[in-house]
Amino acid sequence: MRKFFRFEELGTNYKREIIGGLTTFLAMAYILVVNPLTLSLDSVPDLPDAMRMDAGAVFVATALAAAVGSLFMGIIARYPIALAPGMGLNAFFAYTVVLNYGIPWQTALTGVLFSGLIFILLTLSGIRETIINAIPAPLKYAVGAGIGLFITFIGFQNAGIVVDNPATLVGLGDFASPNTLLAIFGLVLTVILMVRKVNGGIFIGMIVTAIIGMIFSLVDLPSSIIGKIPDVSPTFGVAFDPIFHNFGSLMTMDFLVIVLTFLFVDFFDTAGTLVAVATQAGLMKENKLPRAGKALLADSLATVTGAIFGTSTTTSYIESSAGVAAGAKSGFAAVVTGLLFLLSLFFYPVLSVITSAVTAPALIIVGVLMVASLGLIEWNRFEIAVPAFLTVIAMPLGYSIATGIAIGFIFYPITMIVSGRWKEVHPIMYGLFVVFTLYFIFLK
Repeated sequence: MRKFFRFEELGTNYKREIIGGLTTFLAMAYILVVNPLTLSLDSVPDLPDAMRMDAGAVFVATALAAAVGSLFMGIIARYPIALAPGMGLNAFFAYTVVLNYGIPWQTALTGVLFSGLIFILLTLSGIRETIINAIPAPLKYAVGAGIGLFITFIGFQNAGIVVDNPATLVGLGDFASPNTLLAIFGLVLTVILMVRKVNGGIFIGMIVTAIIGMIFSLVDLPSSIIGKIPDVSPTFGVAFDPIFHNFGSLMTMDFLVIVLTFLFVDFFDTAGTLVAVATQAGLMKENKLPRAGKALLADSLATVTGAIFGTSTTTSYIESSAGVAAGAKSGFAAVVTGLLFLLSLFFYPVLSVITSAVTAPALIIVGVLMVASLGLIEWNRFEIAVPAFLTVIAMPLGYSIATGIAIGFIFYPITMIVSGRWKEVHPIMYGLFVVFTLYFIFLK
């Protein structure tokens, strides 16, 4: 085991790897709570049950996808990077695809499955390098930041901090509302923990907020701590249903955009996370990432596995950096994290104490972390600033990640051509310009 994970070469040991794996799990365990609430559209009232995914089944799918994905990454690529259904992608799945587009969640799962399969093909063929190089860095940064703002906006909504206002579209909510006050308390607490660099700060903030909610009767007490694992059958294998029973539902422009969005965000989010965590762990060699192909393959296999279980796109988590900071350097840490996600399956009853007010601070803080990429954009170059800014702002205001990507990818070739720099635009970007222009033309 020590030889396989290269403990001596990396200067690590079992203790460091176990502590690192546990730290990573604590830093990202919030997804076990947030993902079921997001995909079941828990914060949206008066919806038909057919539009909501079963929260218990999604919990199991989330834990299994995270476990399998982390094990894949630890064993195949041997990196201390854990995986789970991604924040932002789950919001796109629930709020844009299902809620705004009205596309059944079963079809959305098929889109996740297709994106994972395409990702596998791109990884095995080497085309991934071409695609990564084709997308300009400013737009990559803008997409990540835009998703961060979108997630934060959803968090503010769930907390009741931002509400609908007929006069101004949005406005401040009722700060005298007990649930809003609970969410604000959770936000302040989580900010303090994060500023103090407490490992698992987001997770600890949620737990303390839930306890405070129970003390003041804002959150129901759990019936038990350990319980029966929920039934995963409501979501397991459902991704295949549209393929065999309603293939026509997949032959639409909306479905194409869904697949491309899942693919694009996962593709570049994974690449960014791999580079960031590997650099922090000192694993980069000559500015190149060893075994990058294996890492991307592990990520794409995890996405396919997650879609089959019944959850949105599974991706590499930047929270893995917390585990690296605690000493993790090898894939054994990711294996530890994966096993902890398996163990979490038995603690589903505890999730009854996690409400929208409890999870809202986590969404807001994750948004803060994601907008850090804005600092890498050259805002003094107007031809770059315009598509980047429109990408970022269109996501929360249009309530759609796909809309932000589409607008940015349309304006980028335009501004570059007008500025006389059309030769710097990769042909793939011109192709995407056509695709997204057609998307808006035929958008219902």
